[in-house]
Amino acid sequence: MMLESTSLARQVEFVFRQLEGELTNATAGTVLIHVRNNAVGKFGVRHHPIESKNGKFENVEKGLTAMQVQAFKQMAIEALKYRSEWTHGEILYDFSVRASANSWSASILFESNYNMANWNSRYYPKKNELWDSQA
Repeated sequence: MMLESTSLARQVEFVFRQLEGELTNATAGTVLIHVRNNAVGKFGVRHHPIESKNGKFENVEKGLTAMQVQAFKQMAIEALKYRSEWTHGEILYDFSVRASANSWSASILFESNYNMANWNSRYYPKKNELWDSQA
């Protein structure tokens, strides 16, 4: 799949399809998507919590079901409507499962990134332009 020529929504859908196995049964974590020029550069999942007591891992509570992962993917795509006017940055989707209520929740964080090195030529003339104007 050529991600550079695909809409960001389709790319996010692709990311969630790739992460589906990791997200199924996950109790909490963060899906990270790095965006550059409106193209996904890298993505992944931070899983938490994995707890232990006295050096032994605790039994993990039931995590996201396959249907909840699909709903999470749809929510992630719809959330892109709230991103405005930036092409470089990160999207973070924090999620957790409440075992007692058999429900899940998620929050979205958009981070835009800008690089001043790309803008220097707009504000400062190049060396050869300085010499031409002084001649």
